[in-house]
Amino acid sequence: MIRSLWDRDQADHLQSGLEELVYRSNLIGADRRVCNWGGGNTSTKTKETDFRGREIDVMWVKGSGSDLATIKAQQFTGLRLQDVMPLLEREEMPDEEMVAYLAHCMIDSKHPRPSIETLLHAFLPFAHVDHTHPDAIISICCADNGQEVAREIFGDRFVWVPYVRPGFTLSKMIAEGVARNPHAELVLMEKHGLVTWGETSEACYAKTIAIIAEAEAYIEGRIQEEQIFGGAVCESLPGVERKDILAQIMPLIRGAVSGQKRMILTYDDAEDILQFVNSRDARTLSQIGAACPDHLVHTKMVPLFVDWDPATRDVDVLKEQIREGITRFQEEYLAYFERHHSEGDQISETAPRVILVPGIGMINTGKNWSNSKVSGALYHRAIAVMRGATALGTFVSLHEHESFLVEYWPLELYKLTLAPPEAEFSRQVVLVTGGAGGIGSETCRSFVAEGAHVVVADLNIEGANQVADEINARYGEGRAIAVKMDVTREDQVAAAMKEAALAYGGIDVLVNNAGLATSSPFDETTLKEWELNLSVLGTGYFLVAREAFKQMKEQGIGGSMVFVGSKNSVYAGKNVTAYSSVKALEVHLARCIAAEGGEYGIRVNSILPDAILQGSAIWNSNWRKERAAAYGIEPDELEEYYRKRTTLLVNIYPKDIAEGILFFASSRAEKTTGCMLTIDGGVPAAFTR
Repeated sequence: MIRSLWDRDQADHLQSGLEELVYRSNLIGADRRVCNWGGGNTSTKTKETDFRGREIDVMWVKGSGSDLATIKAQQFTGLRLQDVMPLLEREEMPDEEMVAYLAHCMIDSKHPRPSIETLLHAFLPFAHVDHTHPDAIISICCADNGQEVAREIFGDRFVWVPYVRPGFTLSKMIAEGVARNPHAELVLMEKHGLVTWGETSEACYAKTIAIIAEAEAYIEGRIQEEQIFGGAVCESLPGVERKDILAQIMPLIRGAVSGQKRMILTYDDAEDILQFVNSRDARTLSQIGAACPDHLVHTKMVPLFVDWDPATRDVDVLKEQIREGITRFQEEYLAYFERHHSEGDQISETAPRVILVPGIGMINTGKNWSNSKVSGALYHRAIAVMRGATALGTFVSLHEHESFLVEYWPLELYKLTLAPPEAEFSRQVVLVTGGAGGIGSETCRSFVAEGAHVVVADLNIEGANQVADEINARYGEGRAIAVKMDVTREDQVAAAMKEAALAYGGIDVLVNNAGLATSSPFDETTLKEWELNLSVLGTGYFLVAREAFKQMKEQGIGGSMVFVGSKNSVYAGKNVTAYSSVKALEVHLARCIAAEGGEYGIRVNSILPDAILQGSAIWNSNWRKERAAAYGIEPDELEEYYRKRTTLLVNIYPKDIAEGILFFASSRAEKTTGCMLTIDGGVPAAFTR
């Protein structure tokens, strides 16, 4: 049940009205049953001193595109109320004019664009106002008998406003409705949400929570668990089996939804999701429409419901239904756009954002992991709303044209423009073997800096976790995962590819980098040493590439592999027969795969580095001593020795190799495959010829 999170001890230390607003907003956003991700808005009215030293009335309101759960003071906008309030006398005001007008009312031009619903807050004569999208309230607002239900719960304390898209007209309707009802404590916005207020920030928050709790208690008193969504018609598959099937279908889905732009996938098999997808009414309910206008940009009007019977466990049938379903969804979405678009509208990706599969759960798509998670989080809210609305009456939603006007509303789309621009590897997934090492970790960091999501694969799982944690702390949750992979173990390689599919939907780039090195005179090279090199650098590269190749073929959107070979791939080094031989095998293996991968758009290229001493586990092992002994020098002289033997008189660092890898994986090399790039400072004996 909803409860207050207000902490008076913490609130008493807040120094200003704006700080109180930030605190209140964070509490509201902390519970997604109260407010959607990115949705809702809050305000407070204060006295401020302007640049001329005059005291003025200022309203602070959420800036467009912010999320209440994490919003900071700098993400609120201050507006001069003296300039805003004359708008209440107008009869109408177009969106574009309203936005331009409010820009002139801002006390600081550096503040973000104010919320779409700024006038809603300004026109209400209260010091503090909350607009939220609570599950329980929207359940009422999206029930065909919602107004009657509201009267039973709230008596004469509410104002009901019919659905109107946010803006000037809705704001004025709310203000006039509240002015006409001296008993009003809340506003219910049909098919939309809740407005509450108070004379202090604490009182405003308390009212928001109290109103939601009343609605929640009323709805829960009418819930019949066995009849939710018409009751169950199938059972969820066991957890392990669900994940096995998901790992098989996620690459297929990723390929099917990435025809226009690549998508990152996530999945969700939480209890409420499974209860919904397994129910009798799920197919019908899911196609009625969005549970809240705020969902539309992230979920589209409806999800794709795959009408599969999990009891059959027939994955081939499921795959075919998914292919047909995504094709049909895209065709229907294109027709929907053609029916409603106006001049200047640009169609968004036609692929579904939400895919529901009985017995399995929900798959979500997005331009990145976070975006995909948002569509999933919002559909959790949609399920909660449908659960409540169907307990009260019949679930209703926006009409198709209303939905389109919100989905393609410039003021809503503006929020999407606030995201950072996409980079070279945005929407791509990269798996790096040996990801915890010097070259591997630098490669992971370089890919993520250019927009990618990475799978850090390494036998050293502690090191891989450290790299992934570092990346996520810097670039945001979900940008990297760590998986344990012994490249010589077929089962571990397959398991790592499965983890990549479950985490992101598949992979676009494989960096085959795991390595070791040994050194000994040829006649002292043991069979064990030979087999060790062959196992890791030969068989390991084969196994990883083969499994990645399978996944890339299943996706059907191409891919890139980069093998990290060595100068020794083309140079017969002294006392390194085993290592050099297998490094030569690596680059030829890459060329063989390139020859077969071309028809699938899979490119395979090799980097040939030399003497990367920094951050390398290899060079911190006996290999350093062995190579120094081979050259008749001391180990601490090795770095300078390698520098002097290059024609450019330079040392080579992990960053240099990472840059070469990124080049081969990038669009700049999209017509290059089967190629070798030497990054060794110029060792004449290793010049390719």
